[in-house]
Amino acid sequence: MPQQSLKHLAPGWFAMVMGLAGLSLAWHRAAGLMGDAATAAALALGVLAALVFLALAVATVLRRQRHPEAWAEDLAHPVRHVFVAAIPVSLILLATAAVAAGLRGPVVEALWWAGALGQLGVTAWVLSRCWRGKDAGGLPWAMFTPGLIVPIVGNVLVPLAGVPLGRPEWSAAQFGIGLFFWPVVTVLLLVRIAQQGAWPERLLPTNMIFVAPPAVVGLSLLQLGAPVPVAWGLWGVALFSLLWVMPVLPRIAGLPFAAPHWGTSFPLAAFTALTLRLGEGGPMGLFGLMLLALSSLVVAALSLATVKGLRAGTLLVPETVPISVAPGA
Repeated sequence: MPQQSLKHLAPGWFAMVMGLAGLSLAWHRAAGLMGDAATAAALALGVLAALVFLALAVATVLRRQRHPEAWAEDLAHPVRHVFVAAIPVSLILLATAAVAAGLRGPVVEALWWAGALGQLGVTAWVLSRCWRGKDAGGLPWAMFTPGLIVPIVGNVLVPLAGVPLGRPEWSAAQFGIGLFFWPVVTVLLLVRIAQQGAWPERLLPTNMIFVAPPAVVGLSLLQLGAPVPVAWGLWGVALFSLLWVMPVLPRIAGLPFAAPHWGTSFPLAAFTALTLRLGEGGPMGLFGLMLLALSSLVVAALSLATVKGLRAGTLLVPETVPISVAPGA
């Protein structure tokens, strides 16, 4: 990777891992309906997600060594800093994919602990900005985009692998953090829209992130032993969230492809996984398979666009219009 391209490899690129790992979990949920073919697809996607994570992790380490000012700028940026959480979330999802594939042992548990504790640390770091004044890097309105959901609500992912690994107490505790702050973040985002207008056009793909919290909360609650009707209630919230953002999808499709487009992948995969989980043995299973096909097509299209963009040199480039000063920020 050229030096200048490496400089612009922001943490948000780990959304690729989230999308691939999330789709792996969705295919795993389809095994009851599709058999070994779904299991094989889930395994292949899980391996691909792990390889992408390794490549991004190595590139990120090199970036921090060769371009420390770029990493420091990401941490200080009002929008990009929240996507640092995509790194520990990716670790949690990789551990979850490994558990779904039947893997256990100290390596998988270490992966899960690294993701869980890393996510907790990033959440505390992001929320610590509440105690700063605006002039000291506090909470400008530009910070309130759907990306803020990743570091705050990402904690609800922890039980997916934590419970099977024998850590239900810690899983429930960290799940509670994400569950508590989910409505808080949602309200803040709505207030930002009312006060300042929506976020810049280039961030419109992140609108799909609204679908992820109810879908993952539903999956985690089932893992924690909650009644199925509660999960159905959250499925309804996820469905409404999807319907809510659908009018924006044509505008998203018309945007030049960039890293934020990967923000559409994990939420759709999570909704698919919950649908398949609740639809086992029922007519909803067919709808789940339709969603699985759609999720797979979306991830395939995003992957193809990423390869084309990297070859053309149109992705790892400086921002033409800084997000923090774009109209509506």
